[in-house]
Amino acid sequence: MVEPDLIRAAQSGDRDALITLLREIETHVYRTAYYILNNEQDAMDAAQEALIRIYTKIGSYEEKAQFKTWIQRIVTNICIDKFRRNKPTVSIDEHEMVFHEKQNVEDEVMTAYAVQDIRSAIDKLPEHHRAVVVLRYLQDFSYNEIADSLDLPLNTVKSYLFRARQQLQTLLHEYQKGGVRG
Repeated sequence: MVEPDLIRAAQSGDRDALITLLREIETHVYRTAYYILNNEQDAMDAAQEALIRIYTKIGSYEEKAQFKTWIQRIVTNICIDKFRRNKPTVSIDEHEMVFHEKQNVEDEVMTAYAVQDIRSAIDKLPEHHRAVVVLRYLQDFSYNEIADSLDLPLNTVKSYLFRARQQLQTLLHEYQKGGVRG
């Protein structure tokens, strides 16, 4: 992800290195915030807050943890705080669907509905379950990286993921039966 030399240079006060570092991670930070908050404006606010916190706290980063898990912990904590302050709201975003002549329109529509329903099901999860699902399945973090990022015991991460999968299975029951959203 980020070169260790760049991190060390940023920690030693090299302003150019710090700016380069922040530019390298900003997309990752925003993507994580968006996956957790599911709202573009909130994600932009959370990402900005996370980048500022990383900027001011880079000196406290210790190489005991991976840099990406250190960043992830900051972003996730900010998102959870924001989520608690704002309480969840339903976002009704219009997404333009572009159909291509050679593709099966019905398949595209069904895929779009499936993605929307999966995103909706993830949004209905409790915040701690949502965070582990986002980190595991959308950010491809290992269980240990999730535990480090969220400052949780490894068994708690496994438990949260198990419960989250059960909840998602219940929420997405119609797809398992081959049902269609109406």
